[in-house]
Amino acid sequence: MTELSRHLSILGLLALLCWGDVLADVVVVVDAKSGVERLSQEEVINIFLGRYRKLPTGITALPIDQPLAGGLRAEFYRKLADKDVSEINAYWARLYFSGKTRPPLQANSASEVLAHVLGNPGGVGYLERSQADARVRIVLSFSP
Repeated sequence: MTELSRHLSILGLLALLCWGDVLADVVVVVDAKSGVERLSQEEVINIFLGRYRKLPTGITALPIDQPLAGGLRAEFYRKLADKDVSEINAYWARLYFSGKTRPPLQANSASEVLAHVLGNPGGVGYLERSQADARVRIVLSFSP
């Protein structure tokens, strides 16, 4: 194997790894006992962008974001609102300084998102589908 073909092979593998990360199967979840069966994409946009913070059950929604590292947050906002993380950050900077509302809590890990959702009646988070277990209900999926 030549040096060039070895480099191309490595680049190809890296591209596949990155591609898999970009195509994460993101789902929005709530506690399975919350009484919320489904949320529309518009409702999730409104909850995560602070436009309103009520679930259909009347409980105050408590959204939580994934950490910036890892790419799931970027994938979520791209699929949810067709926005990148810098656009979302700018949006929250404007609202935060106006005193109108607060951004979602920031988790340090997917397990922290899961703990928040399970520990708060109005907890709403997003995970990779593979991380959603029987304790949570998937209320919005971006998969066809």
